[in-house]
Amino acid sequence: MNAKKNAKKKDLLTIAVLGSLPPLRALSSYCLEFSQAMAELAEIDFISFKKIYPAFLYPGGKLKEDPTFPSLNHHRLSVKRRLTWYNPATWLREGFFSKADLLHAQWWSLPLFPIYFFICIGFKLRGKPVVFTVHNVHPHEKSRLFGIFSSLLFKLGDHVIVHSEKNRLQMIQRYDIPEKRVTAIPHGPLDFHTLKKVSREKARQGMKIQPEEKVVLLFGAIRPYKGVDTAIIAFDLVRKEIPEARLLLAGKLWEKWSPYAEMIKNRNLEKYIQTTLHYIPSEMVSIFFSAADLVILPYHHFDSQSGVGSIAVSFRKPMIVTNTGGLPDLVENSRNIVPPKDPDALAREIVSSFKTPGRLKEMKTEAEVVAKKIAWPALAKKTLSVYKNLK
Repeated sequence: MNAKKNAKKKDLLTIAVLGSLPPLRALSSYCLEFSQAMAELAEIDFISFKKIYPAFLYPGGKLKEDPTFPSLNHHRLSVKRRLTWYNPATWLREGFFSKADLLHAQWWSLPLFPIYFFICIGFKLRGKPVVFTVHNVHPHEKSRLFGIFSSLLFKLGDHVIVHSEKNRLQMIQRYDIPEKRVTAIPHGPLDFHTLKKVSREKARQGMKIQPEEKVVLLFGAIRPYKGVDTAIIAFDLVRKEIPEARLLLAGKLWEKWSPYAEMIKNRNLEKYIQTTLHYIPSEMVSIFFSAADLVILPYHHFDSQSGVGSIAVSFRKPMIVTNTGGLPDLVENSRNIVPPKDPDALAREIVSSFKTPGRLKEMKTEAEVVAKKIAWPALAKKTLSVYKNLK
């Protein structure tokens, strides 16, 4: 029996995945789901961080861990949390001594460049392929350095994975990467957030929201590109049509809140917009999504796929998105896609979603269709085929 088990294990590829895992925050939600899905098909050695960023590079000067993530538990997944931003020896050890067949690096953040560069160099010098999943083809905020250093890093890659067809074309054009070396594989749902799902009634009780109120949720880090200003202006218009509407704004501040507070005050919306302006721990995420009737992603610009949108899909929540980046892939019907920076269009779709009989129920059914399209088993098989084509 042991001989058969060992023979089967030898047939599996061993993949080193470079990224972040709980209790770190960073890209951990995606990496958690991805690594467990891939462990169904391969041996996964996950290279994670003990200390990921110097504090001064993170908004607010702190990067606290989140101990409320679910635990990782798969017999083919091993995790090494040894990388530190200040100790190159930890980078070199993973790059030059890993026994994995290839490296799959999750790339999203400029400060990580030196670490990623040296680990990738270690694999390449030993003749082992390097695959990148590029989560941000362009940075969320303008940064010339991001493009320069990303270009250097991608020269070490044998293949690049992105999350949408638009991203695939951007990679080919911006970084002059041959078309055959870039594959679009969607961002899978973040289903682990639903493990502690609470009822709509209980979630609303804790947030002092009445059962009859129509709740719109804008969730995630408050950053300039997220369209918080568009949401506030649109919500002012919505309330004229739906007085019982409420807007939830929840997420860590990456910019000053005062301009938004002024917008809310000038429109007399203080009683109708509920804010939670800090990082939402993993175990609390379900409360916000369970309380909401509708999720909006009114992003001004975006060149990737949305983790928040993936959570909304996991909860099968009706969603309205702007026509930017990979956001349109998160909805099944084009009527749920509006132009960026257009509060009138956003308001019209919100009002229509609530006032059209059966519309919200239909949007939930559409979310189920999207969830099936981006289910992790299929994404893992497609990723494995990328690996095998490199061998």
